[in-house]
Amino acid sequence: MTEPAALIPAPRPASARVARVAVDVSLPHLDRPFDYAVTDEQDAAAVVGARVRVRFAGRLRDGFVLERTEQTDHEGRLAPLHAVTSAEPVLTPQVAALIRRVADHYAGTFADVSRLAVPPRHAATEKAERSAEADPAPADAPSVLDRYPTGRELAEALARGENPRAYWQVTPTAGPDGDWAGGLAEAAAATRRAGRGAIIVVPDHRDLDRLARACAARFGPDGFARLTAELGPSARYREFLRVSRGEVRVVIGTRAAAYAPVRDLGLVALWDDGDDLLAEPRAPYPHTREVLALRAAGDRTAVVLAGYGRSAEIEQLVQTGWLTPLAQPRGTVRRVAPLVRIAADTDRALARDPAARAARLPHDTFEVVRRALPQGPVLVQVPRAGYRLGLVCAQCRSPLRCPHCAGPVRAEAGDRLDCGWCGRILPGWHCPQCGETRWRAPVVGATRLAEELGRAFPNTRVIRSSGNKVVAAVDDEPALVVATPGAEPVAAGGYAAAVLVDATALLARPDLRAGEEALRRWLNAAALVRPAGDGGTVLAVGPPEARALQALVRLDPAGFARRELAERAEAHLPPGARVATLEGGGAAIGELLDPIRDELPAGAEVLGPVAVGELPDGGELQRLTLRVPRGAGEELARLLREAQGIRSARKAAGATRVRIDPLVME
Repeated sequence: MTEPAALIPAPRPASARVARVAVDVSLPHLDRPFDYAVTDEQDAAAVVGARVRVRFAGRLRDGFVLERTEQTDHEGRLAPLHAVTSAEPVLTPQVAALIRRVADHYAGTFADVSRLAVPPRHAATEKAERSAEADPAPADAPSVLDRYPTGRELAEALARGENPRAYWQVTPTAGPDGDWAGGLAEAAAATRRAGRGAIIVVPDHRDLDRLARACAARFGPDGFARLTAELGPSARYREFLRVSRGEVRVVIGTRAAAYAPVRDLGLVALWDDGDDLLAEPRAPYPHTREVLALRAAGDRTAVVLAGYGRSAEIEQLVQTGWLTPLAQPRGTVRRVAPLVRIAADTDRALARDPAARAARLPHDTFEVVRRALPQGPVLVQVPRAGYRLGLVCAQCRSPLRCPHCAGPVRAEAGDRLDCGWCGRILPGWHCPQCGETRWRAPVVGATRLAEELGRAFPNTRVIRSSGNKVVAAVDDEPALVVATPGAEPVAAGGYAAAVLVDATALLARPDLRAGEEALRRWLNAAALVRPAGDGGTVLAVGPPEARALQALVRLDPAGFARRELAERAEAHLPPGARVATLEGGGAAIGELLDPIRDELPAGAEVLGPVAVGELPDGGELQRLTLRVPRGAGEELARLLREAQGIRSARKAAGATRVRIDPLVME
């Protein structure tokens, strides 16, 4: 039921003189549209999707017109719109419906999701002269999808205006078979031939740059829109308006592009769904994969999700039949991908280097690098940036902590110690537990490893890429490229070899997805290496018995995902179950749970609460976990929306945070 904003004399009767407005208020108990009267002066400008200002609870608020109607279900007088901010329709009915579905799915509010979907207005950009339509017919380019069984059938189905749903298991190789950007641009071009639009979402700007080059080859430099926050307010809004006005029908971008108002949308596509950058850090914390799935269902579009790895969520969609797998046969994968092996994985290797299993850089590592360097650059992937990390006392193994602020202590070059929080230099350190003055570093970062390799190969360039100093690309000349996961430069012609150092560090993370994430990062690195036929080799340094490493050697992310999903389902873990976490003070969590405790779905489990930190007022931050069978997920979200609405209406003290299916579960 919609509600009035205030009581004032009603305007004269007229057609569609009521505007149903989504007011920018995130309070859960007010998460519904409100009716306002439209005056004669506002009638032409207050179109569906326009931005308006309204008086709400005594204050002026922004909002969007969701609907113009002749009637209101309130038997009284309506307040008029305070002003029409802009007559530009920026929120289409289709996107408004998607926002509502996402908010409901994640126990959030329409206002919170709309902030993710619609960029802030830039008045000067909006008033500027409109550009001419730049929606050319797609150009021909070499096919990537044809290299995969049924890839051509997928493209032909898109060109006929059909709605196939596929998971494209891209073979990890620097050769043409691994050109995911070219394949997704090809799918978008096929969709455009049917007269429909396409959205392709990627995790970050480096992926976006690669995709933009592929799309430019298909659509020309102005034949698609690029939506990302990194553009800046004016450029981002200009690109958004090109889409909303129908000037372009192909959109590429990062998370927010999933909500782009593309006309006649026919395809939604996503690259590398396991990347944590695709999980929104703002409430209600939606994951782009789920947003696109909801959009595909609501707008009846085709779906192409793609990646070198395979998440358990993707595997579940494959097993339920919602996605059809598209992958190369095993023989083809072995031919076009690099050779992958684990260091010291044979008795002969262990006999030559008995300490190989414990060494950070076993003998195999130097052999692979030495053989590959004459052929081109060699990638060395290191789990962490920095110099020496995780410092501990050499005697009692107590972690080193700053005596001033208790922050973590770092070791820079020259053995100088300083605090990672307050920055104080710590001369003359001694262990407060045992008095020892010696310390050790069980983990070596990219900076230190680059120094060690530079000494081992003194006449070779060493290039570092990590943190805030990411190198985008390197040439095909011999070089050692030391990079952290996600910061690996692309090498012209592919790397001659890659060494994956300290695999144990990735596998030992206290996270449900540790193995899945480690395999994803390794496969992404392997995809930068030349095919085995061209000498491409990947060497992983880690325990050969680790399941993720075995899957890497076999280049079998699908098999790993099948087993991972089965084990999670047996243990009642996501995605085999739906999970919600509630964080806040103990009293606040209790107030949130108590009204719905007796209504939780059958099979629900209440886990905790447990202490996870400290509140700003010094109290204890607690987390409570709710777990329900997968089919009860929507019911759980509904109950949590209601519970938040009750607390909001009561103006209860203490903030709470609700996350549905959090990406990280420690």
